[in-house]
Amino acid sequence: MSLPVAPKPRPRRFHQASWDEPIIFELSTPGERGVIVSAVETGVRDAVGDVVAALPDGMRRASAPALPEIGQMRVLKHYLRLSQETLGSDFNVDIGQGTCTIKYSPKVNDQLIEVPQLRDLHPAQDPGDVQGALEITWRLERMIAELSGMDAVSLQSPGGSAGIWTNIAMIRAYHASRGESDQRDEVITTIFSHPSNAAAAKVAGYKVITIYPDADGYPDLDALKAALSTRTAAIMVTNPEDTGIYNPAIKEWVDAAHAVGALASYDQANASGILGITRARDAGFDVCQFNLHKTFSAPHGCGGPGAAANAVSAAMEPFLPGPRIERTGEGFVVHEPGESSIGHVAPGFGVVLHVVRAYAWIMALGAEGIRAASEIAVLNNNYLLHHVTRIPGASAPYATGRRRIEQVRYSWESLYEQTGITSEEIGIRMADFGFHYWTSHHPYVVPQPFTLEPTECYSKTEIDEYVAALAEVAREAREEPEVVRTAPHNQTVHHTHHDDLDDPERWAITWRAYRRKHFGEVPIDAVA
Repeated sequence: MSLPVAPKPRPRRFHQASWDEPIIFELSTPGERGVIVSAVETGVRDAVGDVVAALPDGMRRASAPALPEIGQMRVLKHYLRLSQETLGSDFNVDIGQGTCTIKYSPKVNDQLIEVPQLRDLHPAQDPGDVQGALEITWRLERMIAELSGMDAVSLQSPGGSAGIWTNIAMIRAYHASRGESDQRDEVITTIFSHPSNAAAAKVAGYKVITIYPDADGYPDLDALKAALSTRTAAIMVTNPEDTGIYNPAIKEWVDAAHAVGALASYDQANASGILGITRARDAGFDVCQFNLHKTFSAPHGCGGPGAAANAVSAAMEPFLPGPRIERTGEGFVVHEPGESSIGHVAPGFGVVLHVVRAYAWIMALGAEGIRAASEIAVLNNNYLLHHVTRIPGASAPYATGRRRIEQVRYSWESLYEQTGITSEEIGIRMADFGFHYWTSHHPYVVPQPFTLEPTECYSKTEIDEYVAALAEVAREAREEPEVVRTAPHNQTVHHTHHDDLDDPERWAITWRAYRRKHFGEVPIDAVA
């Protein structure tokens, strides 16, 4: 007879491990080694000779780098302890990083990229030696072209914002080729498009015009038409926006831009709910980009490294960055950028390890599986929307009562007015239940915001668990506000001092900088 299992409370009990772990430099012991150099490796070094001797004097170190000296077993313990002191997508229900699309990355994809031929591939390697990587890259370009409806694709951009920059760089090159650079100096975006669109346009030298929602909460078509002119270089919009709202008039937006000679750029960072359902070219867009490290399940990598795919119409193909990969009768060749190209936007022909992960993800799902993933993402999101908006104090501003695509930007405005508890404080308290939680991009157009995105990866049980934790923290805010204000209670770090984050004099991004700034030490090689 089996013993009954006690039911688990909801939200479940959680306490973060706390090791008070030193950084690895502090664990260093002179002379300690993780691996003993073998006779074979010594022989290889002797055969290669002194490679440093060929370097100019100005490129040689005055002394050997002060790397930590530590045994293999202690290294393993060190990093395992650090992993226990963090939250991540392999530990918790990670639906709280809205707009960043944290989805499950199958572990078999990580095994694929560990083969030495991929892991050790160098951007400058002879194309004849990397035909397999070139073929996978070429095939993924064809797949992205099919998913977007576009004619040509480049995978060179090393991240989402880099992909947006590539879009505006191509747009600028297009207008320059027509002699209209000086005339077309404005770019139009929307307040809930990803902020990288406005940022990239600004850095490229454009005046940015921002459109706000209409009375129903949708991007305002009339305001767009009023802003468009012969000075408009492009519209740069995310759809669905970072609120999860899909613009039903998106083709009218594109047509209006084209009517004044402007181009239309589609930021598809929020594409997890529309793959296989709608395509950028169907709405008439000229350029678009996807994030491989979001939509196609390559790991987000804590803000990097990422990878993007830029897809363009035939008219924009000459401006794509290079190098470009071409299939010939004898294999795959790499061509340097053409005369009209914006040139290189990163070394090599793409972030190959992410390219392989994205390729494997698409191949595993197939066309029907990709559409099913999008439909499940929409289902999960609207199930979450249904339950979150029933928590007292929570709401979903704009497009009231309407469905959302793959995320929602919620608001605790009502709860804040009742209790004085902020969204940021709720987010910190959520960590005590083992959950990550994000507010939103600045500025906080939605008051007291929080942005959730469940993707297709999470089960109903996991979504219920996340909602239960949100409801419990909202209850505490009303009935035990000090518990929320003094959080976190179950975490490694109990309080973070933001003053240090805002003081460059205290920043130290290396161990040497830390010891110099906080202990007044002078680096050894500086003395030498």
